[in-house]
Amino acid sequence: MYRLNLGIYTFSRKVCHQLEHTELNHHIRRFVNSCGTVHSSSDSNWVLSNLSKCGRVDDARKLFDVMPERDECSWNTMIGEKTFYETPIRSCITWSSLISGYCRYGCDVEALELFWEMQYEGERPNQFTWGSVLRVCSMYVLLEKGKQIHAHAIKTQFDSNAFVVTGLVDMYAKCKCILEAEYLFELAPDKRNHVLWTAMVTGYSQNGDGHKAIECFRDMRGEGIECNQFTFPSILTACGSISACGFGAQVHGCIVRSGFGANVFVGSALVDMYSKCGDLSNARRMLETMEVDDPVSWNSMIVGCVRQGLGEEALSLFRIMHLRHMKIDEFTYPSVLNCFSFVMDMRNAMSVHSLIVKTGFEAYKLVNNALVDMYAKRGYFDYAFDVFEKMTEKDVISWTSLVTGCVHNGSYEEALRLFCEMRIMGIHPDQIVIAAVLSACAELTVLEFGKQVHANFLKSGLGSSLSVDNSLVSMYAKCGCIEDANKVFDSMEIQDVITWTALIVGYAQNGRGRESLNFYNDMITSGVKPDFITFIGLLFACSHAGLVEHGRSYFQSMEEVYGIKPGPEHYACMIDLLGRSGKLMEAKELLNQMAVQPDATVWKALLAACRVHGNVELGERAANNLFELEPKNAVPYVLLSNLYSAAGKWEEAAKTRRLMKLRGVSKEPVHRFMSEDRSHPRTAEIYSKVDEIMILIKEAGYVPDMNFALHDMDEEGKELGLAYHSEKLAVAFGLLTMPPGAPIRIFKNLRICGDCHTAMKYKASKISFCNLHSIQYHNLKLHLFGHSQEKGKQTGMHVLKLRNQNWGHISSLKT
Repeated sequence: MYRLNLGIYTFSRKVCHQLEHTELNHHIRRFVNSCGTVHSSSDSNWVLSNLSKCGRVDDARKLFDVMPERDECSWNTMIGEKTFYETPIRSCITWSSLISGYCRYGCDVEALELFWEMQYEGERPNQFTWGSVLRVCSMYVLLEKGKQIHAHAIKTQFDSNAFVVTGLVDMYAKCKCILEAEYLFELAPDKRNHVLWTAMVTGYSQNGDGHKAIECFRDMRGEGIECNQFTFPSILTACGSISACGFGAQVHGCIVRSGFGANVFVGSALVDMYSKCGDLSNARRMLETMEVDDPVSWNSMIVGCVRQGLGEEALSLFRIMHLRHMKIDEFTYPSVLNCFSFVMDMRNAMSVHSLIVKTGFEAYKLVNNALVDMYAKRGYFDYAFDVFEKMTEKDVISWTSLVTGCVHNGSYEEALRLFCEMRIMGIHPDQIVIAAVLSACAELTVLEFGKQVHANFLKSGLGSSLSVDNSLVSMYAKCGCIEDANKVFDSMEIQDVITWTALIVGYAQNGRGRESLNFYNDMITSGVKPDFITFIGLLFACSHAGLVEHGRSYFQSMEEVYGIKPGPEHYACMIDLLGRSGKLMEAKELLNQMAVQPDATVWKALLAACRVHGNVELGERAANNLFELEPKNAVPYVLLSNLYSAAGKWEEAAKTRRLMKLRGVSKEPVHRFMSEDRSHPRTAEIYSKVDEIMILIKEAGYVPDMNFALHDMDEEGKELGLAYHSEKLAVAFGLLTMPPGAPIRIFKNLRICGDCHTAMKYKASKISFCNLHSIQYHNLKLHLFGHSQEKGKQTGMHVLKLRNQNWGHISSLKT
């Protein structure tokens, strides 16, 4: 015998109900039971209600007796409807009681059906009936149903009733129609009703308008309307949402004077308000004075600690909750797991995960999303994917947690792969994942992909987001499209320090240092204060524009004017600035005076400066420190070897390269182009193209710079060595494989050598059908070569730097 499909059964019983064919319904139900189909409790409750409404109370009782599980709804349906249908005379109170019961237990469809059925039978609803059905519409955000009830209230002249008006205000506010709620509130005939005022304050608060909620609360107090245990939590929530701690403290005073200080809901709202405003001392004091250990209050306190970066304090609160055997729910665990995003304690994190499994909360999507987020941000991707794959239902937050975790840990390509998979699965992205993906595009400089994400975001109809706009500015700027970055910047309603910093850094990276400093001046004029990252961009701009005095001034103003202590990144920029200007001794003095321990970025900047100016002694010191800090990084070995070669110390150069090989250090393969590389399948074509290019640019005036020939050989050998540098091989391969006019983008792991830089200029001017783009990975400076509209003027374009051949890039490695 075939099993009856539950979808067909559900459809059939609805038809039976519409036709009031209870006998057929009975036969279908009996047939399903005989086929072994097990009903869920909600399914059985529906049938129970259906039988009762058709007057088959005896059949309903029989079903009730054989139900394997009877919940509260089953009992109330049986008792209520049996009483209702056996009542000889049904008054308005009878109908209202049953409708109210359905509303109370979440049976929205049945409540609304009874509301219309009541009037069909000629019974006029009273104000309590209207209040019940409007409450259902509020609870389940049934805007269209609510509008129908509103229209019916106008027709039946109930729209002026204070009880009904209050229900309508609450319904529209909860359905996000705050303007309609506000309009009805203003027209209300009786404004002495504290429930009406509370509904309006709550509406403003729930719709994210904390300022209007405070204004409404003030008006309410001015009118002499007393507040209750529902008004105070709403206004406190509004204060927390806009960090209005001062006004929240005044409300606290009102609460004490009104005698609601001991109320659990009000106390919990106070803890939440103080926590969101960052006043953890008052929040903790409030928590300790509460007579009841309320889990909601403790959850709020834990969230407040996490927001302030007090992970240990949050974990301590969680331990106390556990020791006191308090009810730990699906909201507690995500807050605790958020601690481990910045607390380096994976042992305790895994202990919390074990507790989640033991207490059965691993079935909760909210908890699983927090686990995925925690493991991904800490870089434990095996665990993150394991939790993710076991989830029965994955929403946009689940995917976002993985994507943002990958971006946070520098796995940008994996982030883009996951985003594409997410879109294939039909999950619509939100602003958070869009911002993360755009950040990944910025780091990889995948301009075309970033443009597609931007276009999809505009088409999606999602509202403007500051984080998305900031990511767009950063993405376009890092990809060299500085004008597009400007357009996004100008279109933004609000520009914060991140927005300005993205543009300042973008201009600096695109070789427009002086314009970058102008934007900094505009930012200060607009009243936005710079932060730690802003000064990195400023010093970077000064370094590449040769603005030594400006750089010194900005560096000194960090602590003196803005109270920002310089970090290793700022010292690295200053050492790079001084090194490029030939002030190596001053750079050495600054290094010795550093208030923080020099990291790898500082020593790399010094080593690069020593390589340019030929200071072997100082370069050796920098390289030796880098060998200890980053033993597997090829950059210091290559730079030191080149420094020795430039100084004519060929034996030391060879020794450095042997040491590099002995330690198993290899250059990161990006697209397999190294100096004099002959491993490519099309080597013969590439070298032939290089020779062809060299002839063309020599005719245009190019002369090889022998200062960058770092091997001990005769002049002819040095010239050939320069001709076959990795950058030139990459360009030749690009000319062979790319369509005419397409940009050739080159990603380098070291600073471009002076001879290749000069050669690129001649290539851009001599070879009119190509645009050459290269990048210095060492200091993230964009070098861009191409033709502008103005005759003879060379201009910059953008760069695509990628680490994976799947993206079809051309890259080179310096040797």
